Amino acid sequence: MARGIHRFILSEEKRDEIYRYFRNKSRSRLLHRAFRNKIANWKDLHRVCIEYAFPVTCPLVLISQIQRSGGTLLSQLFDGHHELHAHPYELKIGFPKKYIWPRIDMNTSPEKWFETLFEDEVIRLFTKGYRKGQQYDETFPFILIPSLQRDIFINYVSSIQSMRLRDVFDGYMTSYFNAWINNQNRSGRKRFVTAFTPRMANLEINMEAFFQVYPDGRVISIIRDPKNWYPSARRHKPNKYSGIQDALNMWKENAEAMIRNKDRYGDAVCIIRFEDLITHTEAMMRYLAGFLDIAFDPILLEPTFNKMPIKANTSFKLDRYGIMSGTVHRHKTLDTEEIGLIDTMTGEIYREVLNRIVRL
Repeated sequence: MARGIHRFILSEEKRDEIYRYFRNKSRSRLLHRAFRNKIANWKDLHRVCIEYAFPVTCPLVLISQIQRSGGTLLSQLFDGHHELHAHPYELKIGFPKKYIWPRIDMNTSPEKWFETLFEDEVIRLFTKGYRKGQQYDETFPFILIPSLQRDIFINYVSSIQSMRLRDVFDGYMTSYFNAWINNQNRSGRKRFVTAFTPRMANLEINMEAFFQVYPDGRVISIIRDPKNWYPSARRHKPNKYSGIQDALNMWKENAEAMIRNKDRYGDAVCIIRFEDLITHTEAMMRYLAGFLDIAFDPILLEPTFNKMPIKANTSFKLDRYGIMSGTVHRHKTLDTEEIGLIDTMTGEIYREVLNRIVRL
């Protein structure tokens, strides 16, 4: 009745003005409550992320070998491919050290499982962003909320009726990629999770545990010519690699592990040359796309972090993006005596590894 009377005593223009007034007043109250109530905002985010979490149950592709051999580069080449969940940093689920495959006691609680697997580095990356190499100022935002990750994990494993060891790791990957709020590669059907952990493939017990969890998993190891590897390693960590004989013994241990893993696990293990990855990038990435049964995509040719171009993780001066061809010439910094010692200590086993690498 009143609404009908208003039609006669108020002009259409006046009625629109009153309507806008009350609509704006109501909207202002709504916005004020939303902007003021930070706790409510967090609760809504928390609820939505758990409610719409997508399961990550695909197998793991573990990139692993001694440091300074191209593991970071390969993980950044996989980054952004629409059929992969690419872990953006080193996978540090290892416990008690990152290169020890974690042992999960199925008789303990989900809270204990998560505590074992949780990557402490996430806390630093969330607050300070991601930067590869202290010599670079370029920092990338990495918004993965640790407490949200934990709650997604607990919610996921609580939904499993009969828990298996694989479910614990699937729960962790589910929690990681769902709590990573600004992940630019969330959508699409994924075939694998890809991740780099240096030296984890060196230990036989690690590989046994890895394939127990991921019988459908893959291991990719990169062998770098020791003449190119040693100058890079020495420059990167002088305290660790300055003694050439000790450093080469570590390189040899790594090479022996590659031979053992390839001979034992066959087609589930792939060994590639670092120098081939650098100088024949497209051919190598096309091969690896076939190895993982994913479509070749040009994004596999550019190192990225969360689909953003990133500079190389190098011990030498760099001022551009992309693949660094100069990394295959580090041997030029060695003297004659060092070259002779490297040939003597590593020549035979290097040839054995080369007999098992991918041939392009």
